Parts: sequence; structure tokens; C-alpha cells
Amino acid sequence: MRDTFLPFCRPDISEAEIAAVAEVLRSGWITTGPRAAELERAFRDRLGVPEAVAVSSATAGMHVLIEALGLGPGDEVITPAMTWVSTVNLIVLAGATPVFVDVDRDHLMTSAELVAERITDRTRLIVPVHFAGAALDLDPLYRLAAERGIAMVEDAAHAVATRYRGELVGRRGTCVFSFHAIKNLTTAEGGLVTTGDPELAERVRRLKFHGLGVDAFDRETQGRSAQAEVLEPGYKYNLPDLAAAIGLGQLARIDEIQRRRRELAERYLERLAEVPEVVPLSVPPWVTEHGWHLLVIRVDDRRTAVTRDELMAGLKARNVGTGVHFRAVHLQKYYRERFGFRPGLLPETEWSSERMCSLPLFPAMTPEDVDSVVEALKEVLAS
Repeated sequence: MRDTFLPFCRPDISEAEIAAVAEVLRSGWITTGPRAAELERAFRDRLGVPEAVAVSSATAGMHVLIEALGLGPGDEVITPAMTWVSTVNLIVLAGATPVFVDVDRDHLMTSAELVAERITDRTRLIVPVHFAGAALDLDPLYRLAAERGIAMVEDAAHAVATRYRGELVGRRGTCVFSFHAIKNLTTAEGGLVTTGDPELAERVRRLKFHGLGVDAFDRETQGRSAQAEVLEPGYKYNLPDLAAAIGLGQLARIDEIQRRRRELAERYLERLAEVPEVVPLSVPPWVTEHGWHLLVIRVDDRRTAVTRDELMAGLKARNVGTGVHFRAVHLQKYYRERFGFRPGLLPETEWSSERMCSLPLFPAMTPEDVDSVVEALKEVLAS
């Protein structure tokens, strides 16, 4: 057994990033300012997109997009239940109705074919989810959305370094990225909206900061009136420079971070081939560069009587941390009671949700750490 606890995730923060935060603290400007603007420019350059707007979280980015698209009562939004609850919460808070779509068992992402089955004359938005660092099959989804005249926003929280058919996720359409502490690129808390629509980007900028025409940094640097007008009610979702400074350092190292994650993931897949009782996610053929945000396995109950929860408890007792990404949203208490969702609605989602667990994966790990996790898996399954 391991002598020390291996957490499910640990942020990879360099000394240069710590120094960059200290520099911001000494600068006299610690809220949204030049570093946040620089982070937006860096993402525009990296992705080759016209617009990038930094926000305080991916949830904040999705919130202002839902508001900007004018969603409300009577509208339906199609999204997987194999996702974090935030998007679904926002749909309901807007007064719209979530319409859940199932996923492929092998990679836990939805498809244009599955989405098409759920479209009605009230469908206003499709929010497909890139999962665990793999990319959705985007071409058919974009064709479907265009043919039906429905807006689409990619949930790219897991896909900051992922490529679809050679193209970085975020290069087309409208995407929301997460920079939460466990993500491949972190700002501690934070996110980013990318889009090719300048009008939508302007609305997102306005809504993320009280509905004002300009923010404080804009007034300071552009010499505009100190009394900016409220153009519409908005929120307080701006990303401070303290966070952006970390993000800039992370972005400069993203290739190094991804190389390390890829090496560890390859080691995992090689060793997990020795454990027939668990089923890792597959890599779809259209994924030309996997982001390896998560290393997800499912317990195969045809080969073992050990449940997912027993496996996680056994790993914890052996100093290995794990996570669950995710429990199916439609079977969460509120959604069961509010909408009457019951097991059987999304069979593939539910199969994985009951059996899945995320293993430790972060750049500071060693190959020996991976080996120790796999050996602990074997011990728990054997017991």
C-alpha cells in the first residue's frame, strides 16, 4: 500500500506563476485589468477566433450566454445528463426546460443522431459536452444545428487542449471553457467564452459586468467617462488579474502540461489492460489530440461483485483518491421531483453513472504513482 495519500487531482502551479501573482499584488491593480485583457488576447491568438471573453467561471459564461440568447419559459434546451449540474441548473433558473439526451457508452458523449431525436418546435439551444478531454464529433452537430436553425454552445470545460480532426476545440462556433482548479489549465476559479459572433461577444461582455457599457479598466485606459451607463441589468462575473496571471503562465506551459498528462494516460491504459474488471473510456477516431482531463473507468459488474462505491472506498483505504464525473443529472433529487424523471430514460448514461470513477491524473504524478493506483485496483477487486 502507498505510504502517502495520492489525491485525485493537484493543481500544477509553477514558481513563475506564483511570481506573476505577486507582481499583480504589487502593481496596485488586482481586479480585472491588463492581465485579464492579455489572457483574452492570448486565447484569441491560440484558437484563431475573433472574440474571447474571460469570466469568473464556466458557469458564469454559460449563464450570460443563456441570457444573451434570450432563453425563457416555453423554450427547450437539449443537453446530456452526463455532465456537471451547473448548465442544467441555469436552464431551469432561466425558466426554460432541459431535454436530456443519451450518450455513447464507449466515450460518454452524445451525437447528432441522438440529438435529432429530441428536437421539437420548442428547441432553442443545443449544449453538447466534450468529455474527459475527448472531443465531440462536431461536424454532424453543427450541420444539424444549422439545418434546424437552432443555436449551439459547446461545453468545452474538459477540452482546453483538445483537437477535433486537427483543429483545436474552440476555433468554431461558441464555446465555454473552464479554468477551475482541477482543469488542465487553471486560474483557480475562472472561465472563458469564445465565439465568432461579435454582437454576441459584446452582449456577454456587458452582461458579465453589471450591464455597463464599459468596465473600470476600459474607463481607466481609454479615458472614457467614469460614470458608465447601465445598458441592461447584468451580473458580476469578471475575472480578476490575480487569476488571469496564473492563467497566462499556464497557457505558456500548456504543451508541457499536456505532454505529461498524455504520458501518464498512456501508462494507465497499458496497465489497466491487466484489469479486466474495469472498462476505461475509448478514444473516438475523430479525436486527433486527447486533452486527458480525466482518466475514467467503469466497473464491469459482469466480471466482479465489487460496486463502484466499494471500489472507491477500498482505494481510499489504500491512500488513493478518486472522483465521480458524473452522477446523472436527471436522477438527482431536485430533477426527479420537479420533472418526474425516472431510471430507464437514458440507459447508457445511467449504466456509466452507476459504475464510473475517475482515477488520479495530474502532471506531478510519476509512472510509479500510476502503477501504485493499478496495483491498488487489483487488490480491491481481488478482495
